[in-house]
Amino acid sequence: MDAVNAEIITIGDEILYGQIVDTNSAWMGTELTRIGIKVKQITSISDSPAHIVAALDDARPRADIILITGGLGPTKDDLTKTVLTGYFKTKLKLHEPSLADVTEIFKVRGLEVSELNRQQAFLPEKCTPVRNVLGTAPGMWFEEDGKVFVSMPGVPFEMKRMMTDIVLPQLKAHFKTPEIIHKVIQTFGIPESTLSDTLEVWELNLPEHLKLAYLPHLGGVRLRLTGMATDVAPLEKEMDEQVRHLTQLIPKYIFAYGEVSLEEAIGNLLKERKLTIATAESCTGGYLAHKLTSIPGSSVYFMGGVIAYDNQVKLNQLGIKPETLEQHGAVSEATVREMAENVRKKLNASIGVATSGIAGPDGGSAEKPVGTIWIACSDAQGTTAKLLHFNKNRMLNIEYTAMAALNMIRQRLNIAVDE
Repeated sequence: MDAVNAEIITIGDEILYGQIVDTNSAWMGTELTRIGIKVKQITSISDSPAHIVAALDDARPRADIILITGGLGPTKDDLTKTVLTGYFKTKLKLHEPSLADVTEIFKVRGLEVSELNRQQAFLPEKCTPVRNVLGTAPGMWFEEDGKVFVSMPGVPFEMKRMMTDIVLPQLKAHFKTPEIIHKVIQTFGIPESTLSDTLEVWELNLPEHLKLAYLPHLGGVRLRLTGMATDVAPLEKEMDEQVRHLTQLIPKYIFAYGEVSLEEAIGNLLKERKLTIATAESCTGGYLAHKLTSIPGSSVYFMGGVIAYDNQVKLNQLGIKPETLEQHGAVSEATVREMAENVRKKLNASIGVATSGIAGPDGGSAEKPVGTIWIACSDAQGTTAKLLHFNKNRMLNIEYTAMAALNMIRQRLNIAVDE
């Protein structure tokens, strides 16, 4: 079965100016995929009649469904309804049920309906009104030449309620859609290019109806295997088998399946094994602890942390030996090992993790340039330390260091299982 394709058009100068972030499109794409509709393109345009018409004309050949958000407010810069009225060669007419909804909203607020708000109940005759129970701007559903056009408010909570209650069920009923299934495999510690080379033979032998996408991000590379079919059960079985083959190719780099972050995966492992963790941070300034405690329920396994930014804190709070700092410096294997070991003991944790480095953009030297980082992980079996070299961007260095430390924890936990 051929896919049903959709295009999303977001209207508003505020999006193009960067004053707001278009979160609507991401949410809509996710929800459309759930009902077997593929988004082919997302376009953001200004509040201009010419741009709106051009975007609609461009979308027609490639999409079965054109979803529009924005430009339905009561002010003069909200042009979408007027443009759509002309585009579909129709005229505005008062829609009494919409007027009743608008009147009720203002009544609840203790306000009178203004003429501007009353005008929002005038809708194109050729459209099917889409009720907006949370706002004053109704949506509009048009059908022409086998295409469906739906215009909705840009206010996220209004659009989401309209989509959930009315638009998505009607699209599902209107179009016979296949099922689209995603399998996500989370990896860390292998560059995208190396990963692609490793999986090349497996990927080239995938059936035509299965597609693999590489989605790199700070936390690694998400692999997304996508399949489409009318019969879900055989597709699920086939995709699960392909994921098993993939797992055999890169077992040590996979930390989770599905939409699971590295810190969440670690938290799950710690809870399963009834282990606890503590952090000693210098260059990351508490960011590693933040990542670990961002997961609900982390109080079960996170004991606490020490932000030992100054050497006196390393000495007085963590008990680092003075000679260690004198002989090796704060950014060294010896210091970071002691930090990890001592925080584990002082906070009575199963695992201690430490970071120390030069985040930048200043403070480096010829021997230890900006981006020089040491991380360590300590448990009852011993301590592991690793030297990292990043760049001169301070925030990226902090984020990369935290993610590398998380991966070291994951590797240590996996080693413990193997042992």
